[in-house]
Amino acid sequence: MREGGKGGLGDKRRFFGFIAAIIAIGFGGSSLLAFFAARGAVRATIEGESLPAAADSIYAQIRTELVKPVFASSMMAHDTFLHDWSASGESDLGAIENYLGEIVRRNGALTAFFVSERTKRYYYADGVLKTVREDEERDAWYYRVRGMKQDYELNVDIDMAHRDMLTIFVNYRVIDRRGRFVGAAGIGISASTLRDMILRYRSELSTSIYFVDSKGKIVAGAPYGREAAPPAALGSDPMLDMPAEKALATHGGSFRYAHAGETVLTRALWLPELSWFVFVEKAEGGSVALARKALYLNIALCALVLLLVLAASALTINRFQSRLEQSASHDPLTGALNRLSFGAMAEHEIKAARRSGGGVSAVIFDIDDFKRVNDELGHPAGDAVLVRVTESAARAIRSSDMLCRWGGEEFLALLPDCDLEAAALIAEKIRASVLAGTSVDCPCPVSVSAGVASIDTAAIRAGEPEPASIFGELVDRADRALLEAKRSGKDRTATA
Repeated sequence: MREGGKGGLGDKRRFFGFIAAIIAIGFGGSSLLAFFAARGAVRATIEGESLPAAADSIYAQIRTELVKPVFASSMMAHDTFLHDWSASGESDLGAIENYLGEIVRRNGALTAFFVSERTKRYYYADGVLKTVREDEERDAWYYRVRGMKQDYELNVDIDMAHRDMLTIFVNYRVIDRRGRFVGAAGIGISASTLRDMILRYRSELSTSIYFVDSKGKIVAGAPYGREAAPPAALGSDPMLDMPAEKALATHGGSFRYAHAGETVLTRALWLPELSWFVFVEKAEGGSVALARKALYLNIALCALVLLLVLAASALTINRFQSRLEQSASHDPLTGALNRLSFGAMAEHEIKAARRSGGGVSAVIFDIDDFKRVNDELGHPAGDAVLVRVTESAARAIRSSDMLCRWGGEEFLALLPDCDLEAAALIAEKIRASVLAGTSVDCPCPVSVSAGVASIDTAAIRAGEPEPASIFGELVDRADRALLEAKRSGKDRTATA
């Protein structure tokens, strides 16, 4: 039995879009807020704890490494041997060579030196290196030491005696008993100590360390991501312009800059002993990896929840829509089509029949003595009889036919592509099916009377009359046939 198609309830896309937007904004917003909060906490920890601790540790280690050479240089400056040897005319070259060689061996230094104010000779463990001159740029350190007020200085310079190796020198002023400047003495240690610290921190803490002089020149190490080809100075890398300018202006601080798609967190610390900055850098990417992973998981969960909610909403809406459509087009008690929807569908079938030139028949049937069922057994029993009659009639008609509860205990079936003779046979099948169906598990067996009418649409001129009037005429003729069946004794079929 055909009962008609299902229509839409409205624009579902707009509703689903609204639901998706709410869920996406809720889940996505909370996930992003959580990610930004976690990233902010990671940044605060790195900038406030990790990088300063690393910078302070490097500073402390440098000072520790320098304590021993400073002490050894102080001992040299106050050693009577050095004073007496210088005062005796500096004639015994072997004595000063042995003395400086012993200083190197005893302190594990790279070099030990003495520059005489009287002769301007630069002595080291292998003899005389050179004679310092005031007009020589590489000797400017000596004249600076001679004129300074403090006892010593730390100077990072190249060592001519060791193939211009970068060396940290302790330059100590030598003063005799009368307070006269005798010269400068001290030792030099290799700057490889700095490289060892750089490598160790990079390995242990995934932290990049480099040292920068007061003019912005990188003297050891490399900024983050530039280990393979470090820039010569901060200013030669556009990404480092801002942190370099701020660090040199404020003598240190915390900064951020972008490199290769990552945010690099930087801490700069001024080292007064070396007149250098130490830059400690760490990319935040690895530290926020867990937060980023949590964000991706939340987004995936959001997508899953969104799909489940949309699926559940679609099922719920389709179910309620089906119920609404069912209630709008079907009789709530029997489930057959109601009169309004049946009339519209019947007119459509008549139009189709007129185009194809086929016939259309109608069977209207009524339950015999139905008032007696209600009066004697009650309305619940009458409702049960109506349901059973509908089910029995639906089994008797074809799948292309339509069944309607026309009113009260009266039913109407429309039979497309069916002539009068075939319609009468279907009406008999309905009558027999109802009688058999109400004899089993029903308050009482009932019979029906049926009237059959048919219209040959091929005989009707196109455009005259309207399908509604044709359908009305068909039902009226079938109804007159039903009255004839009732007058003839009921429980029978009559044709118009």
